[in-house]
Amino acid sequence: MSAFAFIAADLVAILILVFGLYFPRHRRRDMLVAFLSINVGVMGVTYAMSTSDLSLGFGLGIFAVLSIIRLRSTEMGHAEIAYYFTAIAIGLLGGFPSVSPAISFTLMGVLIAVIAVGDHPKLFGRTRQQMMVLDQAFTDEDKARDLLATMLHATIHRVEIRKVDLVTDTTICDVRFTRLPAVAKTSRADADLGQARSVTRDAMTVGAR
Repeated sequence: MSAFAFIAADLVAILILVFGLYFPRHRRRDMLVAFLSINVGVMGVTYAMSTSDLSLGFGLGIFAVLSIIRLRSTEMGHAEIAYYFTAIAIGLLGGFPSVSPAISFTLMGVLIAVIAVGDHPKLFGRTRQQMMVLDQAFTDEDKARDLLATMLHATIHRVEIRKVDLVTDTTICDVRFTRLPAVAKTSRADADLGQARSVTRDAMTVGAR
């Protein structure tokens, strides 16, 4: 199969990854050009290496240059790093026309499928991880867990106290939790609102008398 088929497959795969999966889920526009450029760049370099009589040292030097790329110019989450390396892997597969097309195209599809499932919003959609700063100094994780369960309206799975400041009376902790269903939260808010309205009506009645 010609190299154009591999290039076309790579472009289709990266477009699905970027515009079909990443942007609709994360809405970070500045990462689009990063994913597209790194994919096409890696594909071009890989294709040039695979079709030219280049030494192994040259190839290692090229990938050493790629390794210099820093991912910390702006903050990136683990999910975005996964997209980043998936774009690189797709580019590598698209740059080796000597590889069996069935294997190359299948691996591209597997990479996209893994990202599609692993980063799906409905997969553990209510599970969260968050750094919390509490305005009390807690040395007991169980007490911090009870307070966080009330504040976050969630089931707390893990609380790791990172820092306790007894001078400023604050606690920094890493919390892993699952939010409770929105229906229950809405019902509770409606009940609190109804109680507040009842108190207001009673106060108005007393004032009128």
